[in-house]
Amino acid sequence: MTMVLNLRSASRTKTRSIRSAADIIRSGGIVVFPTETVYGIGASAFNEDACRKIYRIKGRAPDNPLIVHVSSMKMAKSVGDIPARYSRILSHEWPGPLTVVVKAKESVPKTVTGGLRTVAMRMPDNSIALELIKRSGVPIAAPSANISKRPSSTDATNAKRYFMGKVDAIIDSGSTEIGIESTVLRLSDLSILRPGSYTPEHVREAFGRWPKMAFASKGVSRPPSPGMKYRHYSPEKPIYLFIGDIGRLPSIIKRSGSSGKFTFIGSKESCAAMKSCSAGVLDLGNRSRPHEIAHNLFSALIALDSKKSKFGIIESFDESGIGIAIMNRIRKACSNKYFSDEKGFCNLIEG
Repeated sequence: MTMVLNLRSASRTKTRSIRSAADIIRSGGIVVFPTETVYGIGASAFNEDACRKIYRIKGRAPDNPLIVHVSSMKMAKSVGDIPARYSRILSHEWPGPLTVVVKAKESVPKTVTGGLRTVAMRMPDNSIALELIKRSGVPIAAPSANISKRPSSTDATNAKRYFMGKVDAIIDSGSTEIGIESTVLRLSDLSILRPGSYTPEHVREAFGRWPKMAFASKGVSRPPSPGMKYRHYSPEKPIYLFIGDIGRLPSIIKRSGSSGKFTFIGSKESCAAMKSCSAGVLDLGNRSRPHEIAHNLFSALIALDSKKSKFGIIESFDESGIGIAIMNRIRKACSNKYFSDEKGFCNLIEG
């Protein structure tokens, strides 16, 4: 049976609820909890059996590392070897949506690291998450709260759909702030392994130089970071990425005979143009507000499966700032299936 702890509003029971969740973590249980990015499904990072449960519940591949969440620099140093030159920087940048990959301490089970000698860890910028970790007294290993390959949960409602009856507790605090997972930065060569809302510009400002972009999944045999090797974020229905001038899309659709058969996912401006030929639209927000697009992306991908349409079409976005992360998630959700003209579209839906 899953305990649901409702923390959507401040109440006298907040401390007691978090204490109950912390007791579950210490006893080897599994708790779904909010962060500022997405919801996580967590267990004590030092409890190998508990971490194995996470892999089993999610259907996660055993070589896909978990991210360890900490509540202090002291706790972080019990998990990984942070180079001295970066310790001061992280003290300033944390808490926040930045995960770093460093050499793992011997105390961290290989189950957590995916068999690697490195560990991914971060300090979440969410008061509930920080309090949970602090009261648990241990770092918490927590990948995103989703069934593997499916879109991540940005609201407890979706987390409940995935995990009700499968975990010991779900902390419900409503919608998360950012909506896409943290940036993963390997400190040994300052490489971004997974883009997020902590942008390359943030890395340059904090660390003094531009990071390398190393998040392409092609040819990766042992992923050093979550989100690299395996298909991610995908709804059950097929979804295709349209690249190009959105003004051309209605005519491409009509000539292909697909009018009324799909749900369109895109900006508010594009949704207005697509209503005439789609079965419905899922509005991600104003195109000029990329953080709004990021915040709504996963909930829209989840909502696609509840629509009566046969498939989805999603538009592309500018790849600057957080747009890099938005397009990374979209490409993975589409399994890199994209089109720019009628012939390409027909080949996709007929294939």
